[in-house]
Amino acid sequence: MKVIEHLEESKGKTTFSFEIVPPPRGKSVKSVVDIVEKLVPYNPPWIDVTAHSAGAFYNEKKDGSVERRIYKKRPGTIGICGIIQNRFKIDTVTHLLCNGFTKEETEDALIELQYLGIHNILALRGDGLNYSKKIDRSRRVNQYAIDLVEQVEEMKQGRFLDELSGADPLEMCVGVAGYPEKHFEAPNMKYDLGWLKKKVDAGAEYVTTQMFYDNKHYWSYVEQCRAEGIDVPIIPGIKILKSVRQLQSIPKHFYINFPDELVDEVMQNQDHVKEIGLRWAKKQVEDLVNNGVPCVHFYIMNDTSSVIDVIKQFK
Repeated sequence: MKVIEHLEESKGKTTFSFEIVPPPRGKSVKSVVDIVEKLVPYNPPWIDVTAHSAGAFYNEKKDGSVERRIYKKRPGTIGICGIIQNRFKIDTVTHLLCNGFTKEETEDALIELQYLGIHNILALRGDGLNYSKKIDRSRRVNQYAIDLVEQVEEMKQGRFLDELSGADPLEMCVGVAGYPEKHFEAPNMKYDLGWLKKKVDAGAEYVTTQMFYDNKHYWSYVEQCRAEGIDVPIIPGIKILKSVRQLQSIPKHFYINFPDELVDEVMQNQDHVKEIGLRWAKKQVEDLVNNGVPCVHFYIMNDTSSVIDVIKQFK
């Protein structure tokens, strides 16, 4: 089932979706299976699985020389989506990236997803590469998320990179990311929303937002999106604060702000950060549910306990 169909069938009741990451290279997929098993009782309509480009890593050899290797730290996104969808009968959203992948590789991935019965992707540009990947002149790349959305839309019409006689149309629902506090590269919100509108016009059917800790950012974002003619569902993203360290790491990596009230409370009660973060998230979710958002999306990564504590009061 497609994400947009789940949203249409929710009939005004808020649902809860989750986002997890593949295990590090060399680790068993059992950790992911265990996480999903804990989420099953809460009937998630879908689960997102993140994707990661390959990166350059440097290892010192026994002779003292340094070797550079290119590999993915967390491979297996498509395989994990297949496990979740076919073992647990929960729809999955595969994250597909522009950076680090050619259009040909993306087409192959989309075909593989179709074979697995997976009909949802989140189209993302992805983080910048920490090495220079040489692309053969015979291959093409998607520079931005809108290019990826357009490629999927072409395949939905049965048009592939090479002209194929009688090609079957692709069945795929495409979501894109939204930034309630503005994408860090955009000069202002209007510019940012202009690009979001182009992605929606190109075929994106829903938006999942970056995490935020002040709901006023989300409500303002929705209002501004509607004013720009962006009328697709906008799903709020929530991540529960769990440590003092995250007060620095989250803004550094995700370019968002923490409310003064939350920061002050954490700094004055550093031994109780988990309780504070949990209480704050419950307050956010309660406001979102009471105001009728179609779904709340939790960035749980690989820890379910706090998220379950939040959502069980709404079940």
